[in-house]
Amino acid sequence: MSTALVLAIFGTTMVEALPAFTTIRDRCRVAFPDSAIRFACTSDTIRAIWQRRAADPEFRRRHPHIPAEFFSLPGVLAAAGQARDMGHRHLVIQPVHIAPAEEYHDLLACVRGLASIDAVKPSRAPFQALALGRPLLGGGIHPPYGDDILAVAEALAADAELARREKAVLLYAGHGNPLFPVGDLYLEFAARMRVLYPDVISEVACLEGLPSLSDAMAKLATCKERRIIIRPLLVAAGAHTWRDLAGDGPASWRHRLLQAGWQVTPVMTGLGEVAAIADIFAQHAADAAQGAGFSL
Repeated sequence: MSTALVLAIFGTTMVEALPAFTTIRDRCRVAFPDSAIRFACTSDTIRAIWQRRAADPEFRRRHPHIPAEFFSLPGVLAAAGQARDMGHRHLVIQPVHIAPAEEYHDLLACVRGLASIDAVKPSRAPFQALALGRPLLGGGIHPPYGDDILAVAEALAADAELARREKAVLLYAGHGNPLFPVGDLYLEFAARMRVLYPDVISEVACLEGLPSLSDAMAKLATCKERRIIIRPLLVAAGAHTWRDLAGDGPASWRHRLLQAGWQVTPVMTGLGEVAAIADIFAQHAADAAQGAGFSL
């Protein structure tokens, strides 16, 4: 087995959110049975928390179902090094992220650095082929990012069915980023949802950057429907979902919408728990490998 796939997650400290990552890993194992698959965690803080939990016998006793790999999550560089030490010289690093923002560009810099390592004898270079996959909503022209957005919208047909059944507005909650202008990708995703499911009112807002919740609420101010579903446009339903979206605090989306007269239903699962979304991440990894001249 000379090929390996590193799933680069930001991670989560919430046990309830872990199925998003294990679903993606499991679908990748089905898609690539001959490749080694492992996680890397891009957050130093989250890795440190899981390392402390690994040394806490009471925590591990209370959570025996947590896969052992989460207690020893490596960073991306360490995961790549581990793959190389195990003899895997064809490597894909797949971002388990929604949009090509801060985390993606950090990964891109990391991959470029690894790829730049040369050797006097080519056979001694760390990797024969190294590739970086694209995030869920794409962000490039090869293939067109619009194709990726369409695939995601099609994979979330169950969201539209839930809104239809509840006679509710469907409000997606993206993370967003004030440093990178990714809001247009979110807006195009919402527009694609409206085209595919014209009987459902679909909007999107971001926790950071634009479009904001205030922007979405202004659009929905004259809506006849007064039920609304908050759907995390996040890989995992971690702290952002439980605190910032569905929490009881005055700044939470749930509280603000309740104050505006809405009946609010938060969805408490991440996109990664949707098998069709997990399959998209797997396809992006396969595309990256193909572009680098090998197969997973």
